[in-house]
Amino acid sequence: MYIFGQLLASFAYLLNMIFNILYFLLVIRIILSWFAVNPYNDIVQILLRITEPLLAPFRRLPLQAGPIDFSPILAFVILWFLRDFTVGVLSHYAMAFMR
Repeated sequence: MYIFGQLLASFAYLLNMIFNILYFLLVIRIILSWFAVNPYNDIVQILLRITEPLLAPFRRLPLQAGPIDFSPILAFVILWFLRDFTVGVLSHYAMAFMR
């Protein structure tokens, strides 16, 4: 059972890293939205393809106050909750299997 616990711990660590990368990409997208960037740039296109599925469900909600869009803040909160829940549960079960 120790090996299964190590596998769960590694998977929890991997999920935590993925969530941190998503946070970082969302911050970059928010910062880029303040500047006039070429939307046809390859790097910008990749960033948009990765972050748009995260933001699209929140854009349907009325979260805009003038030119300010609050949907990324809600996306951060939901990602934070999902990360804490999934990584926490996996880590808990990993520790239980490693005893």
